[in-house]
Amino acid sequence: MDDLGLSLAEYSVFGSIMTVGAILGAIMSGKTADLVGRRGAMGISNILCLSGWIAIIFSEGAWALDIGRLLVGCGVGLFSYVVPVYISEITPKNLRGGFGTAHQFMLSFGSALIYFIGTVVNWRILALIGAGPCVLQLFGLSFIPESPRLLAKLGREREYEAVLLYLRGKNADISEEATEIKEYTLTLQQISEGRILDLFQKTYTRSLLVGVGLMALQQFGGSNAIAFYASSIFESAGFPANIGTITMAVVQVPMTIVGVLLMDKSGRRPLLLISAIGTCLGCFLAGLSFLLEDFRQWTQVAPTLAFVGIVVYNASFGLGLAGIPWLIMSEIFPINMKGSAGSLVSLVNWFASWIVTYVFNFLMELSTAGTFFIFSAIAGLTILFVAKLVPETKGRTLEEIQAAMNPLTA
Repeated sequence: MDDLGLSLAEYSVFGSIMTVGAILGAIMSGKTADLVGRRGAMGISNILCLSGWIAIIFSEGAWALDIGRLLVGCGVGLFSYVVPVYISEITPKNLRGGFGTAHQFMLSFGSALIYFIGTVVNWRILALIGAGPCVLQLFGLSFIPESPRLLAKLGREREYEAVLLYLRGKNADISEEATEIKEYTLTLQQISEGRILDLFQKTYTRSLLVGVGLMALQQFGGSNAIAFYASSIFESAGFPANIGTITMAVVQVPMTIVGVLLMDKSGRRPLLLISAIGTCLGCFLAGLSFLLEDFRQWTQVAPTLAFVGIVVYNASFGLGLAGIPWLIMSEIFPINMKGSAGSLVSLVNWFASWIVTYVFNFLMELSTAGTFFIFSAIAGLTILFVAKLVPETKGRTLEEIQAAMNPLTA
């Protein structure tokens, strides 16, 4: 704001426009990943993000900042769909969960690293650092194979078997897995490529409810609002913002590691339930601390209680709710519907994120304690949703999961 003479309104637009870009990226994510492949979609994502960072690095006014931030958002919206899908389609069933949460661990680690770096470097240098991984991944994409399941869908039989052998190891027996993929793909070929409206058929009811429900509950539970406005939350509670935000970042990393280690042992549902219980408790403690301040009770304890609540929330969120909804989304839709489903589910996630981040400050003005009690109640609803509707996908192939959830004969 000081360097470029931005008004508060201009700065607010810069902050929020990334979510708008992510919505646009989410809308085109599924079809892009189907049309140009998973690798091609990741390449486009990198180009969008790199272009955005360059615009920010060389910006001299608000318009260049906003264009750059919008482009980065488009890239992130596309990435948020295609990366979990690619991981789920290349990994064996006994390791798929671990690989999916390893992706979330890298996101958490990157966020924590940027929290530290951002306190010591200029914002243009920070944007330059952000451009680095885009260049690295653009180069690295030339060394990774296309998804074998997408190749099978496209009828490139020799290629998908060769890729499967490359992924599993040259001495691995891929005959059973290759046959299962081929048989399921042949069955799907009898069905036309799915459009978004086709998702609302009875056949896909459970998959759609689980995918959309998890994404909406993840965001309406306050995840991005708490992440985006952590500093102001700690300041409102009377707790040192720097200590609070750095602790948040540090705690989330080991909790995500625990999630990676347990994913393919304990399963998705137990981790989701523990994560939802933790976020419910964390928001309740934060709400209670602000309620005590409103009534001027235990005023010396209240700031620490808010700190504990937010840290418990962030640690619990990193354990499961941060990454597992994206992993489950990539597992529960058949490949003929994955493009349309991915676009819709990603759109719901980013649109819900925009709503929550937009109204959060207004809710905080009305009632700070009430805001966190609302988030706690939504986390409670998430516990019930997971317990009643979310399937366990651990140790099952994608074809087994999709046949159980979306019977083609229905």
